[in-house]
Amino acid sequence: MADIQKRRIVLGLTGGIAAYKAAELTRLLVQDAWEVQVVMTQAAGQFITPATLQALSGRMVYTDLWDARIANNMAHIDLSRGAEAIVVAPASADFMAKVANGLADDLLSTLCLARECPLLMAPAMNRQMWENPATQRNVATLARDGVAILGPASGDQACGEVGMGRMLEAEELYDAIDMHFQPKVLAGKRVLVTAGPTFEPIDTVRGITNLSSGKMGYSVARAALEAGAEVTLISGPVSLHPPLGATVVHALTARDMFESVKRALPGTDVFVSVAAVADYHPVLVSARKIKKSERNLTVELAPNPDILAYVAALPRPPFCVGFAAESENLETYADAKRRKKKVPLIAANLAQSAIGADENELILLDDSGRHRLPKGPKLAVARQLIHHVAKLCTAPARGGKGRRR
Repeated sequence: MADIQKRRIVLGLTGGIAAYKAAELTRLLVQDAWEVQVVMTQAAGQFITPATLQALSGRMVYTDLWDARIANNMAHIDLSRGAEAIVVAPASADFMAKVANGLADDLLSTLCLARECPLLMAPAMNRQMWENPATQRNVATLARDGVAILGPASGDQACGEVGMGRMLEAEELYDAIDMHFQPKVLAGKRVLVTAGPTFEPIDTVRGITNLSSGKMGYSVARAALEAGAEVTLISGPVSLHPPLGATVVHALTARDMFESVKRALPGTDVFVSVAAVADYHPVLVSARKIKKSERNLTVELAPNPDILAYVAALPRPPFCVGFAAESENLETYADAKRRKKKVPLIAANLAQSAIGADENELILLDDSGRHRLPKGPKLAVARQLIHHVAKLCTAPARGGKGRRR
């Protein structure tokens, strides 16, 4: 969120053991130049003190509807004015029920009722409470009313049980808040992204792979989610947490990824082929570990299917975006790839500086020419790419392979 100017946000805490995560969330927001105004319910004070949140936010914490420190004695009105959003984390089952039914008997619930800004809630409760039909009705009501529901996740709970109801971690909430404020340039679109390397086994322990970390593909998937798209991410073997909200499909080999792409294609509007897919696979795979010897080992390789070329050649393809990682002659080789595969857009990058790195720079090649995206964090570059894609795939079709109908 470093590209966002200083903004103001109201962070509401209700009663729940997950309140400790709000401290870290406050720290993350303040670090990114957000002005955080904390409002707590009386129950929240049983789990974390206002002094903790005041120290982290650098601002007075409010808990009382009748707090006279506000000049006009209307804290429930003034505290949310000028705020970009109210984020309630944790949001208890009781508090969600109150807001869903328009009840306002304390400062935080009254703020939510009197707000002029978006409301985001991060549920936190026992799994039985989350699964209770009354809670599910209230969540559905809140969603219909335009409240963004962040989570919950499944995991260990303070009661000793495991299941849905665990509040998202602070970093996940931070990312979700960031996503909420991004322009929804792909709202209503379905986007399919491939990411990471593939692994082509030689025997039970060895294989052919590459140094792709998957960071660029995962950043593209997140940027598409931020832009309002429904995203399916087909991932090779990586050590990354997928972006919140994406449907994730894991694929090991190039042929696994090819089959996964074919299954996910129906209804897809945009296909972004970021994965570093192996060009070849061993013809024979040993069912046992091949023992080392002094003799040379010969491995016969056969070509893998070209996933991007297959998708672009469909009778009615989605809008196709390819990636070209080259070590030399970047634009020449990338543009040749674009024309050969008949895709409307290729994102070209230098393999030696992009693979495994946290930053990237791209040259976008399309029918109108070249567009340079300057070096920056991969998420920032991915956001620029998605905005460019949105301009192209929503423009009136001019015919030709690889264009949206």
